[in-house]
Amino acid sequence: MRISPSRNRTLRTSPRTPHRTRPLRAALAALVLLPALGAGATVSASAAQADDLSAQQKAGHFGFAVIGDVPYGAAQIAAFPSMVDRINAEPGLALAVHVGDIKNGSSPCTDEYSAMIRTQFDRFVAPLLYTPGDNEWTDCHRVAAGGYDPLERLAAVRETFFAQPGRTRGADPITVDSQAARGLPENVSLRRQGLSMATLHVVGSNNDLAPWTGLGLTSPTREQVAEERARMDATIDLVRETFAQARLRHDRAVVLFQQADMFDPTFAPTPAGTSSFNPLVQVLVDEASRFDGEVYLFDGDSHHYNVDQPLATGSRWLGYYDVEGVADNLTRVTVDGEEQNTDFLKVTVNRPGAAHVLSWDRVPYAS
Repeated sequence: MRISPSRNRTLRTSPRTPHRTRPLRAALAALVLLPALGAGATVSASAAQADDLSAQQKAGHFGFAVIGDVPYGAAQIAAFPSMVDRINAEPGLALAVHVGDIKNGSSPCTDEYSAMIRTQFDRFVAPLLYTPGDNEWTDCHRVAAGGYDPLERLAAVRETFFAQPGRTRGADPITVDSQAARGLPENVSLRRQGLSMATLHVVGSNNDLAPWTGLGLTSPTREQVAEERARMDATIDLVRETFAQARLRHDRAVVLFQQADMFDPTFAPTPAGTSSFNPLVQVLVDEASRFDGEVYLFDGDSHHYNVDQPLATGSRWLGYYDVEGVADNLTRVTVDGEEQNTDFLKVTVNRPGAAHVLSWDRVPYAS
């Protein structure tokens, strides 16, 4: 089906108190943990929202916010606290998710900057899930980014944001399952109201297989390849386990979050930029096609809001990635980022019986 993107909603003028409300406490109490192991056919939010409107008005649904590729540059850095305030003021949010890239790719990758972002992350009223992007470690070899060793920066990101594995960020963090035992505390999973959810550390720059040219290299290093392989293997295991648990529990949907846009419709892809994604794309097709519910993949990276079904029957991406099978039940949503980041995505989990499990609005930070 083909329907147009949802329209922005009118902002509320009375911000919510930053203190936890009784409904938020009830929503968080309902979180059930899920164990973790270590341009196709276009769809849209608006028609789904129209179908689901009556279901949304009933008690029992909850929501979460998704942002990514923010803050970029001085103006957004200055505005980021107010963006957090605006998300905090939105009622009905039990979680918030940042899908990575907490800075642009041409600014220094300093510990001080990461610590500043962590401070803002911990101001979120709702527990915050964060999966890293390429700009905060992979691309730090660039001269403008400081000429760092990306693997050293990856270790620093984990130390700054994931020092307590199995705990979210936010003012009132919750416990989640993580792959910390495999060295990936950022890969986490949880279950809520029939949704199995997981964050996947999959980033742009070919998942860090692009050469570190800022360090004078023209091909990936042995250490670079080994790190990417281990991280992708663990991520694929997490995807498989998330789907296995969802099938076992007869969940309504699987919801995945990552930084990399593996199906960017705005440019012509080449294997040099996407080869690392091939095994993950095949696993997504394998697992989604064996799951009776809906599958959602939220990403950032390409910066422009987009909703599509990149692995559905007839999609060009099936041939591009040379995958076997199709996943007609997988919907991909890319959030606005960079200078397009003037809104956050508010996702509503509808009650059973609605036409779709999820619906969403792009909510402006300012009117």
